[in-house]
Amino acid sequence: MTDLTTLLEVGGPLAALGGGTAYTRAKYPAVYWSAVGGPISTARLLSSYSSVMEACGLTVAPSRLRVLAVKATTRREVRPVPPRRGIIRPTSTGLRIRLRLAPGQEPADVAASAERLRHAWGVHAVYVTTIKPGVVELRLVGYDVLRRVRMPRKTGSGFLKVPVALREDATPFVRDYRTVPHQLTLGATLSGKSMYLRHLVAGLARQPVALVGIDCKRGVELAPFAARLSALATDPDEAAELLPALVKEMEDRYDLIKARQGIAPDTPDEEITSDIWGLPESERPTPVVLFVDEVAELFLTATRKDEERRDEMVTQLIRLAQLGRAAGIYLEVCGQRFGAELGKGATMLRAQLTGRVCHRVNDEASAKMALGDIAPEAVSAACAIAPELPGLAVAGDTSGGWSRIRTPYLSLGDAAEICRESAHLVPDLPALKPFRPAIPVRHADTPAPAVLPHPATD
Repeated sequence: MTDLTTLLEVGGPLAALGGGTAYTRAKYPAVYWSAVGGPISTARLLSSYSSVMEACGLTVAPSRLRVLAVKATTRREVRPVPPRRGIIRPTSTGLRIRLRLAPGQEPADVAASAERLRHAWGVHAVYVTTIKPGVVELRLVGYDVLRRVRMPRKTGSGFLKVPVALREDATPFVRDYRTVPHQLTLGATLSGKSMYLRHLVAGLARQPVALVGIDCKRGVELAPFAARLSALATDPDEAAELLPALVKEMEDRYDLIKARQGIAPDTPDEEITSDIWGLPESERPTPVVLFVDEVAELFLTATRKDEERRDEMVTQLIRLAQLGRAAGIYLEVCGQRFGAELGKGATMLRAQLTGRVCHRVNDEASAKMALGDIAPEAVSAACAIAPELPGLAVAGDTSGGWSRIRTPYLSLGDAAEICRESAHLVPDLPALKPFRPAIPVRHADTPAPAVLPHPATD
């Protein structure tokens, strides 16, 4: 009986501790990392840094001065020199450490050993970033941050910048329209494409910009945001009327820029501009962001008349993509598939869309349409997205870089409420007033009387 009591007294708390640790690791990975995983990985890194670097081939032969100094002061063996390690900085998702490379090394050498470092130090992933010549930063991620997305506090948001998702290295993915003016977003049904679009609209709704929507699915995606939209087209016929108005607005803005370029001899250099951002703030027109949902609906035709309308709309979209950036007009094109089979002009329009985001698609050809011409190695990553992970996507741009991202959950009601609260920010654009959507009136619930009536008695 005494042995059983001792076993319960000792084994009970240990079992409870082990079970609690396993539960925390599965349900609350950030808490587990901060309490258990982070200290363990830090101890592994400090104790095995030199040997791991040597095993990964990231060491160099010591200098002659170092060899002479070691031999003169001690009798120990002179070992190869690893990159100089900086201070380990813990974060809520992992560790960050900077390395000063030895002469003859390059960042690609460290990046090639990232998988080995991950296993050696017991972390989920290791990412390498070049800080400056000769200095790289290792970002060690302790757990899968895309399994349950939690956006960091510092997201880098600003004017025309929307933190819309989380990267796999635990940094925010920011949609910056000044840097990447136009973007193509592809994704199959229930892939999370609508959630991505929802975050963009909600993020821009709080900023002084004009939001314009073309939603040929009868407005089911963008109509809930009508309170914040400056214009909305819900079918191809309305889109055929809205796009010429946007082109005319773009041409008027170019006339404004050219008027500023009527350069007089005494004009200061800082007043010479080639886009709206060089204009004085009092003269600068409001930026416009055009959302096109299900872009394939604009290309589909059934009659000869539809083909003529399609050709006109595609030409206008191409003009906006080619010339809109300088006029402060940006495109966000969404669809399930966007290739040459849609018809004339599809490939030319896609070539103007610098940013690319590919959610789960139904075939490899769709992934190649989004990423094949800018980052071919990212196509396989897009095809590997599982249906159980909605919101997961591969983001790339024409620089060739790409990364996996995932959008956090945002309900349609919450996004619509943000747009209603920001309705006062809708700018005054006369060219778009005829296309302003009707805002449904919300009927307040009839309040219950404070005192219940009682029937009168004789």
